[in-house]
Amino acid sequence: MALLEVKNLEVTFFQGNASKSVVKDLSFCTEQGEIVGIVGESGSGKTQTSLSILQLLKDNAKIIKGSIFFDGKEISAYDEKKMQSIRGKEIGMVFQEPMTALNPLHTVGKQVEESMKLHLHLSKEDRKKRAIDFMKMVELPNPEDVYHKYPHQLSGGMRQRVMIASALCMEPKLLIADEPTTALDVTVQAQILRLLKKINEEKKVSILFISHDLGVVHKLCDRVLVMQNGKKVEEGSSEEIFHAPKEAYTKELLLAIPNRTTSLRKRRREGME
Repeated sequence: MALLEVKNLEVTFFQGNASKSVVKDLSFCTEQGEIVGIVGESGSGKTQTSLSILQLLKDNAKIIKGSIFFDGKEISAYDEKKMQSIRGKEIGMVFQEPMTALNPLHTVGKQVEESMKLHLHLSKEDRKKRAIDFMKMVELPNPEDVYHKYPHQLSGGMRQRVMIASALCMEPKLLIADEPTTALDVTVQAQILRLLKKINEEKKVSILFISHDLGVVHKLCDRVLVMQNGKKVEEGSSEEIFHAPKEAYTKELLLAIPNRTTSLRKRRREGME
C-alpha cells in the first residue's frame, strides 16, 4: 500500500462567475521511503497539488473531484479538526521562502517548538531539548545560540534548515518540500539537497519534492512526475525521465538544464533545423 495516493484530483479556482481548473485529473502515489519529484514550469499546478494534500488551498480554491489517501485513510474527506491532527505530525511541509513562512516576531526556537505544543505533552525544557536536537540533525551551526535568534538574523540557508527542523520535529512519515532550494545559491542548494537525502536514508522519511528545476530533481528523486497546465504529462523513474523521456514537453525541460551535455545537444539540434 502506498503511503500517499492521489486519485483523479481536480482543483479549481473561483473568481466571481468565472472558474479555472489548475489541477486536472491528476493521479500519482508515493511509496514508503521514496522520494518523488513533481516538476513543471510556473503555473503547471505542482504547488496547488501539494497544498491540496494538506487542505491549505486559498479560500477561492476547492477540490471538486478526486481523492487523497494517506497511510490508507482518505484525508481529503477530513474536516479541519481532523486535518490538524495530520499536519505537522504525520505530514511535514517545507515552503519555498522561509522568510515568508517564518514569523519575524518570534524566535527560531519558539517556532520549531510550535507543532510540539500542539501534538506532544512535553515540558518547556523537553521541548527546547527536542528542538535543539533537531536543529543539530539538520546541521545548523551553534543550535543553542540559533534557538534564541530571530529569522532576520540568519542566512537564507540557515532559515531553510530551521524550516526543515520544524517540519521534522514530530518525525512525520511524509515531508512535502515546495521549491525549498529556489531562493538559495548553488552551494547552499547542494547542501540542502544532501541534507534531504540524508534524512530520507537515515529516518526513512518519504519526500514529495516540488520543483521547476529538473537538474535539482535529478540529483535527489527516485521517481519523477512531469506536469504541464495542471495535467500529468509523463511519469517514470528518474532514470527513465532523464535518459529516455517519451514526451516532447519533458524533452524541452531537459534541454533547459544548464550543463555541458544538454547545451551541446541543444546546439546540435538547432544546427540541424
